[in-house]
Amino acid sequence: MHSLTLIFAAACIFAIAYRFYGLFLANKVMNLRAERETPAVTLADGKDYMKTNKFVLFGHHFAAIAAAGPLLGPVLAAQFGYVPGALWILIGCVLAGGVHDMVVLFASVRHKGKSLSVIAETEIGKTTGKVASVSILFILILTLAGLSIAVVNAMFNSPWGTFTVLATIPIAMIMGVYMQKVRPGDIKGGSIIGVVLLLLSLLAGPHIAEHPTLAAMLTFSKKELAVIIPVYGFFASVLPVWFLLVPRDYLSTYLKIGTIAALAIGIVFVNPELKMPAFTEYMAGGGPVIPGAVFPYLFITIACGALSGFHAIIGSGTTPKMIANERDILFVGYGAMLTEGFVAIMALIAACVLVPADYFAINAVPAAFAKLGISPVNLPQLAAEVGEQVQGRPGGAVSLAVGMAYIFSSVPFMKGMMAYWYHFAIMFEAVFILTAVDAGTRVGRYLLQEMLGRVYKPFADNSWTPGVIVCSALFTGAWGYLVYTGDISTIWPLFGMANQLLASCALIVGTTMLIRLGKAKYAWCTAVPGLLVWPTVMWAGYMNVVNNYLPKQLYLLTTMSIVLMVLISIVFVAAFRRWSVLLKIDKMVTDQYGDKVVALVEGN
Repeated sequence: MHSLTLIFAAACIFAIAYRFYGLFLANKVMNLRAERETPAVTLADGKDYMKTNKFVLFGHHFAAIAAAGPLLGPVLAAQFGYVPGALWILIGCVLAGGVHDMVVLFASVRHKGKSLSVIAETEIGKTTGKVASVSILFILILTLAGLSIAVVNAMFNSPWGTFTVLATIPIAMIMGVYMQKVRPGDIKGGSIIGVVLLLLSLLAGPHIAEHPTLAAMLTFSKKELAVIIPVYGFFASVLPVWFLLVPRDYLSTYLKIGTIAALAIGIVFVNPELKMPAFTEYMAGGGPVIPGAVFPYLFITIACGALSGFHAIIGSGTTPKMIANERDILFVGYGAMLTEGFVAIMALIAACVLVPADYFAINAVPAAFAKLGISPVNLPQLAAEVGEQVQGRPGGAVSLAVGMAYIFSSVPFMKGMMAYWYHFAIMFEAVFILTAVDAGTRVGRYLLQEMLGRVYKPFADNSWTPGVIVCSALFTGAWGYLVYTGDISTIWPLFGMANQLLASCALIVGTTMLIRLGKAKYAWCTAVPGLLVWPTVMWAGYMNVVNNYLPKQLYLLTTMSIVLMVLISIVFVAAFRRWSVLLKIDKMVTDQYGDKVVALVEGN
């Protein structure tokens, strides 16, 4: 099959889903209304809570949620063939991921921008909230460690990529000052400034890499980057959102969407054939990249792009504090998820245009590849053209970069630019991931402040500077330690399982809120995907422990996996009990906006 067919199918499915199912969720299920004042209005403080243009906020939200998952997960899942990954992305994104992101954002806006753990405590019970807090904090640390390690692996010993990524920081600050202080609200002017400066930094990258002194200054080892990135995360979490976080995410969105759009155009222009078969011989397991079978490992391998619990952290963290109009939840929540799904499809295509032998040569460790009894076909030539050793580089990033570079360099007037496009793709991946680290670190700080605020009340005040600094330092120190001492091969599998468990948990919490709001007849929209994903991921977690961690005597990872599964199961049991109580209440009352909601009494 040619790749253009898959692109066309994805574009049509996502467009139809937004126009019909998205509007159904907005109008019928959540009853989004423009006249409701959002926390960005009622709690405006100019730092965390502030009205934000919906296009700027879409950029921030998309940049924050679209991290390594939609890029690397589909690449790794290509081991099973292109059909399983494509089906999960298309179906999951529309019926699970988009619904998940939208309902979490909706719930947080209605709960004054509070985190998922606080929402769970309010909707289900105090014990559930505490369990959810520990689970989310734990998962967030794992997530940021895994994402940051991916950045380290992409940027070390790469002055070109490092310069371009670092350049986005002062560029974002210039944009932030311009749009907030110089000409408030001038989104167009700020966008032009940011795009021009970003293009100049991209053009300057190769020259920086060729300059001996500058290249030496911007060449960092893995350990050095493992210190630099957490330090950056600390500052990103304490500075006002308008100064660095929002403009940087908005800026990087141009790069992200622009690159994906260019890749889509390149695929349309070249229309390369998908060399990977629809289904491979590893559907039942035993593959060199992913040891398990397509069910259930597909669902934790594509940890983003179809459904992601990390999105619940962002959707109940920074984004709800900046929603200016409740109707914007459809565009920002559902729209950004569909865009991420399209990114995942692009990543899947970029991996599947490679000859299977070349794909496995890149993504399998040398020992595992040797057992396959096959030899690379075009890989030696591709490696020579990009000027890098690409064989035996598992993780998905390198094969994605090679696939993207192959497609771009296949365009007639771009022939001979394979090395340029390869290094550009590596930089693109690093920026894609690092913007999620920005928002994730700030959200982790919010969550830690909420938890410590129960012990010492001032910590719960986001404007209390000592609390902000202490919580930021503690949180960045926790995931920074894992980055400095860990390895992506040990953290990523656990992150995939934890991420999907959190997604199912968020869907169930959202279902509980819908029932309380008198929307029980629509609760299937969130309950069905949540109840399908939960046992699937629990089974994957069990198999991972029994077949992967225990045989390798990875007892820490075993313990972490079991603890996470138990904690999320506690949330589910408590939610089921809450449903039984809510569904027995027949009396309805009218809230201040004229909506009918379940009449709760003391003890319920």
